[in-house]
Amino acid sequence: MLADFFKWLEQTTPARTISESGWLFPTIETLHVLALTLLIGSIAMVDLRLINVALRKRDVAELSDEVLPWTWCAFVVAALTGFSLFASAATKYAANVAMQIKFVLLMLAAINMLTFNLTLHRSIKTWGRDPKTPLRAQIAGGLSLILWIGVMISGRWIGFL
Repeated sequence: MLADFFKWLEQTTPARTISESGWLFPTIETLHVLALTLLIGSIAMVDLRLINVALRKRDVAELSDEVLPWTWCAFVVAALTGFSLFASAATKYAANVAMQIKFVLLMLAAINMLTFNLTLHRSIKTWGRDPKTPLRAQIAGGLSLILWIGVMISGRWIGFL
């Protein structure tokens, strides 16, 4: 059933236009990489604060509030461009091991973020100003960094596998 969807997806007009154009795919890919740079960079700022490596004098909640709009904008652009790139050769990319790993890592990063927001973030006003964050926050930040670095590495390998 998924294979049929992927075949249909790559036959849509936008997907075919991307795959048949000599300049459209690289242009979209460039936008995707730029969006990912902003996305992962903004996430890393908060994560590095959570693991007590950088910005220790900054309140975690204030830092998070400052970078969150940039994070969401970058996420939307990365998701749209990533989906467009995927659609251009959906059956090929769906079978690509690096793409499969990237999807799994993206899901794990989303679960980590959701867990953090539903638990630790609720009490951020009590611990967010301390230079040393609680162990659970450090674990969430460290895990986030590892997962997003994995997303970058696996994404980079998609073209090679």
